[in-house]
Amino acid sequence: MKASCACSTTGQPLQGCADAAPEEAGEAPSLVEWRSIAKPLLAIVAAFLVFYFLPIESARLQEAVISSLALTRWYAREHVLLCLVPAFFIAGAIATFVSQAAVMKYLGAGARKVLAYGVSSVSGSILAVCSCTVLPLFAGIWKRGAGLGPAIAFLYSGPAINVLAIVMTARVLGLELGIARAVGAISFSVVIGFIMYLIYRKEETQKAQAALHLPEAPVTRPLWQNAVQFALLTAVLIFATWSRSEEASDVLWNAVYAVKWWLAGIAAVGLGAILVAWFRVKAAKLALAAAVVVALALLFPGSPLAAFSAAIVAFGWILASTRGETQSWFLSSWDFAKQITPLLLGGVLVAGLLLGQPGTEGIIPSAWVERLVGGNSLGANLFSAVVGAFMYFATLTEVPILQGLIAAGMGKGPALALLLSGPALSLPNMLVIRSVIGTQKTVVYCSLVVILSTACGMVFGAFF
Repeated sequence: MKASCACSTTGQPLQGCADAAPEEAGEAPSLVEWRSIAKPLLAIVAAFLVFYFLPIESARLQEAVISSLALTRWYAREHVLLCLVPAFFIAGAIATFVSQAAVMKYLGAGARKVLAYGVSSVSGSILAVCSCTVLPLFAGIWKRGAGLGPAIAFLYSGPAINVLAIVMTARVLGLELGIARAVGAISFSVVIGFIMYLIYRKEETQKAQAALHLPEAPVTRPLWQNAVQFALLTAVLIFATWSRSEEASDVLWNAVYAVKWWLAGIAAVGLGAILVAWFRVKAAKLALAAAVVVALALLFPGSPLAAFSAAIVAFGWILASTRGETQSWFLSSWDFAKQITPLLLGGVLVAGLLLGQPGTEGIIPSAWVERLVGGNSLGANLFSAVVGAFMYFATLTEVPILQGLIAAGMGKGPALALLLSGPALSLPNMLVIRSVIGTQKTVVYCSLVVILSTACGMVFGAFF
């Protein structure tokens, strides 16, 4: 006899009683319910098995964990403050002060292709940042309406077309490899971007048609003022990250390195001046921040990072505490920071665990890599391109790493394949790109980089 489901007062059936009856009868959950249970259950079981059988006594695992932590610490010290945080502020400024109409005009899906790809590849190459620092800037122009093709060209060109890295490649690894890297990187930025446009042409056409109906945004500040603002922000980023060249003949480059902090400071002073003149920041507030920075610079002359860190904190405080568009600037920068930073640090941890860092071993032995990249076979070039795509290379570090691999027997074709995929991609880079443009487009972009790098490496290796 079934249990009664009627209300004691009205005698009407209670809502949900039909669902409750099968459970009382002991019926099994439906197929839909099992599907909802299966995914978290498998994740829990997998995590349990990993930790249950974790070989913590293994010397290789211990070294890999230490390498992973060391790489992440190095990344935090050398890149977060000097590269990422300034890039977040630039991305926030793009989102706040660059009108969507302007982005659509020059980089949008409906813009002239020669202009769009020319602007995106040149602007990316001028920055000469690493595969992670370019991400906030890429996210900024994408969210403002840039077409997929030009945005991807910008994403690739930033880390790949690095003038100093190309020059160092030619001097250390050989002129032919340096020329091949330059030609490949410049052409890849346009070719990969254009292929992405063709693959998603229907979506881009709809995006261009929608942009035709966008109202013109009111112009709050002349174009030349925005240009000065971005030039000063970019100058701080470039000079703060300026690295020393090991080549004695790079006199001018090393001369700039000797005064890099003075140049970054001059750009920061100019930035402070426009904050007062154009953004209504109180001069007293700016003077207080400047006094703290100068005091730290005088107290710790051998540690310029202390003064630079204080300047970054002070800059964020000034933006956040000044009402109006500066607060919008700060909030936009914060949105990029909270989206990107956890993914980057997690990706660096995993990359260090799997592949280690220069001079140390990860879970994957470096001897395997050296054996698999000899000669000029399809497998050697493909493996080199894939390893380069997942491994994190800070700017310029790929050259000494490749120098050691070539000495161990790596072919020149696989070396070029790694040079074309490595600086432009990394595991942390992929995770962030996925959060910006989605899984499918990220897989297509990374696959294009690997496939073209492999093909270019095979062609180069056949002649050299």
